Amino acid sequence: MLKKVITSFVGFALAASALAGCSTNAASSASPSSAKVAELSAPTIAHNGELAICTALSTGNPPTYFTDASNKPTGAEIDMANWVAANLGLTPKYVDVAFASIIPALQAGKCDVIMSSLYIKPDRAQIVDFTPYLMSGSAVAVQNGNPKGITGMDDSLCGLKVSAAVGKTATLLAQQQAEKCQQDGKPELQVVQTDQTTAAVQQLINKQVDAYAGETPVVLYYQKKQPGTFEMTGKSFGEIEVGAAVKKGNTALSQKLQSSFTAMNQSGEYQKILQQWGMSDLAYKF
Repeated sequence: MLKKVITSFVGFALAASALAGCSTNAASSASPSSAKVAELSAPTIAHNGELAICTALSTGNPPTYFTDASNKPTGAEIDMANWVAANLGLTPKYVDVAFASIIPALQAGKCDVIMSSLYIKPDRAQIVDFTPYLMSGSAVAVQNGNPKGITGMDDSLCGLKVSAAVGKTATLLAQQQAEKCQQDGKPELQVVQTDQTTAAVQQLINKQVDAYAGETPVVLYYQKKQPGTFEMTGKSFGEIEVGAAVKKGNTALSQKLQSSFTAMNQSGEYQKILQQWGMSDLAYKF
């Protein structure tokens, strides 16, 4: 088993304008069977023998990353990060950062790489370098049976309440829809933001809101985990690549991450991880 270390990064209050806007008993992935990538040089990795990975564990984004009952990092992206670290001959060290502050944390040297369902967007690509490894998108979940007749991220939400996690793309889209409702003279759409994805989902389960806006993997995960409580309405939208982010110009680490993801894919471990977490449809085409 890989040694996993979690470091809390509390009080990092910098805001990133580029950040507008993923079964707890699934088996852990095995160590990589392919040849290890050459060991990283000292200027590339700031932590001796460790790969420091910024992940918004406290926010939680099942099934991609979250902590289990024993506070152990788990999820599809955690399995991938563990595999990549082992392939580089390093120990994964998880740095828990609020999602809205995750790029500033990387830039401040708090970690070497971000693996936290970070969408690859043009504004973000101007300040960090990405290595894609997953696909994602956004979706709207509603109470079981869809009593309000919500059809998706559209005018059917006007006059209703939607929960969403701070800093997520779906949250930005919900806010934009709220502005549209107002501009069109329609009833107000209230966007209720929470610090944790799980809290936003729970608001829908508790019927405190009419809908939840979030990442497609999250909606599908909870729909399967708690059948009969809520369901996805309409289709997933805004398909986008998810990537591992490093400091701008850190070409050496980017290349080694790319080599590791390629090796993971070729070994079959990538497909195995996605299947374990019910995310096979979100595979990136390497």
